[in-house]
Amino acid sequence: MSRAVPLETLWRGAGLDPAGIPVGTEGIPVTGVAYDSRVVGSGDLFVAIQGERFDGAAFAMEAQERGAVAIVAQSDAVSGISGPWIQTTDPREALARLSAMYHGNPSHELLVVGTTGTNGKTTTTYLIEGILEEAGIPCGRVSSVSYRVGDGEERSAERTTPESSDLQAMLRDMVTNGRQGCVMEVSSHALDLHRVDAVRFAAGIFTNLTRDHLDFHSDMSSYFAAKRKLFAMLDRSSPAVVNVDDQYGKILSKEVGRPVTYAIDSPADVRPDRLDLSLDGVELDVRTPRGALHLRSRLPGRNNAYNVLAAAATGTALSVPFRAIERGLASVESVPGRMEVVSGSDDDVGVVVDFAHTDDALKGLLDTARPLARGRLITVLGCGGDRDRTKRPLMGTVASRLSDLVVITSDNPRSEDPAAIASDIEAGVAAGDTPWLTVLDREEAIVRAIGDARPGDLVVVAGKGHERYQVVGSRSLPFEDAVVARHALARRRSSTRVG
Repeated sequence: MSRAVPLETLWRGAGLDPAGIPVGTEGIPVTGVAYDSRVVGSGDLFVAIQGERFDGAAFAMEAQERGAVAIVAQSDAVSGISGPWIQTTDPREALARLSAMYHGNPSHELLVVGTTGTNGKTTTTYLIEGILEEAGIPCGRVSSVSYRVGDGEERSAERTTPESSDLQAMLRDMVTNGRQGCVMEVSSHALDLHRVDAVRFAAGIFTNLTRDHLDFHSDMSSYFAAKRKLFAMLDRSSPAVVNVDDQYGKILSKEVGRPVTYAIDSPADVRPDRLDLSLDGVELDVRTPRGALHLRSRLPGRNNAYNVLAAAATGTALSVPFRAIERGLASVESVPGRMEVVSGSDDDVGVVVDFAHTDDALKGLLDTARPLARGRLITVLGCGGDRDRTKRPLMGTVASRLSDLVVITSDNPRSEDPAAIASDIEAGVAAGDTPWLTVLDREEAIVRAIGDARPGDLVVVAGKGHERYQVVGSRSLPFEDAVVARHALARRRSSTRVG
C-alpha cells in the first residue's frame, strides 16, 4: 500500500540538499519513487537515471503524462515540462536514497548479509540462508537465481541485484512478510551503479576475484575497486568475511575495520584442520576463534569447501550458535544450476549443469567433475556475446586441458555473431591436443554430447546454469540447459531400450 510523503520531507530524509526544490512545491505529496517512465503511477517522483543506451530525462514528458508529480534529473529541464524539475549531480545515488527513505529504511529492520566476488556468491548466499533459518531468523534472499520475499514467495530474478527502488520495495515486503534477515548477492555492477546505496549491511563477504566483466570495468583494478565499495559501506564493527587464499582478499583484509578471514591453504581465522572431498560432498573439521566446528555439506568439490567456510565464518562472526551453523549447512541439498546433477540412476552417462562462465569457475567445476567420471569428461560450453572477450580463449584452454572432449556452442550471443564468439573459444581449445567440435545451436550441442557419450562418460554443460532463457539479438527465448539435457537423456534411454 502506497503512502504519501511530502516532497521536502522525503528529500531531506534522504540526506539531499533541499535548496534544489522549487519554491512552493515542497509540500507536494509523493506516493512512490520510479525510474522507469513506463510504470510511473499517479503521485510518483520520477528519477531520470542514465542507462546503457538512453538518458531517462528523455522520457520525462511521458512520466509526467502518467502522473509523475516531479522530475529528478542531472540534465537541465526539458522544454514542455509543467511540473517541478529538480536537478541533482547523481540521479542514481538520489534514487537509492529517496527509495530507502520512502520505504522507511527497511534494511534497518533486517540483518542484511551481502556477498560479493566473482565466483561462489550464489552458493554462499544459499548456505548462509540455511544457517540463519536454522538459527530461528526467517530469511529473505536476493540472488541471481531468484528473489525470496517470504515463505513460499519466490520472484524471478531479472538481474543479480535489482535496481535500488525495486530493491528497497522488496526489502520492505520482506519485513512485512515477517522476515528478520536477508542474504544478498551484491554484484560489482550494483556497487558501481549505486543500487545498494542506503542499504545497511550487518556483514559483508568477499569470495574471490578472477577475470570477468572487464567489458564494464575495463581492467582488474577497476573491478576490484567496485567490489571494495561493499566493505566501505560496513560499520567498522561489522564483520568483513574475506577469503585470504585469494590475492585480492589478502589486500582487502588489511583495509577493513573488522576482518574475519577464511582459507584452506593460508593462515586464517577460520580454517580446516581436516578436509575430505568426495562424490557425496565435503566434510571439514574447522578451527574458529570461538572453537571447533564439524561441518558436512552435500555440495561437492573444493570450490564448495570455500563456500562452506565463507558461510561458517559469517555465522561465527555473527555469534550464531554452532549447532545452527552445522545443521544449516547440512540442510542445503543443492543450489539451482550450481553443480546440478540432472542424470539419474537409470542413465548410463552422467550429466551436470553449472553456471561456470569464467575460466577460474570452469577450472573449479572440471576439477570437481573429473572424479565423478568413470569414463570420459565431455564439456559443453559457450561464452556470452557483448561481454568480456578476453576470457573466451582462456575458457577454451581450461576446457581443453581438463576435458577429454570439448563441444563449443552458443551461450547468450546477444548482438554478436555466434560463429565469431565460438572462434574466440576455439583459439584456446586449438592450442591443446584435446578433440573438439563446434555446434552453434546450443540445444543440438547438448543433445549431441549426451547422445554420443559412451557409458560411464560425464557430460558437463557449463555457462548458463539456472537461466531459463537464451538471449539472441534483442529477444529472450525460452531455454533451460537442464530441461534440454533431461529430454536428451530420456531419448538416450529410449534408444537404448529399443537397441
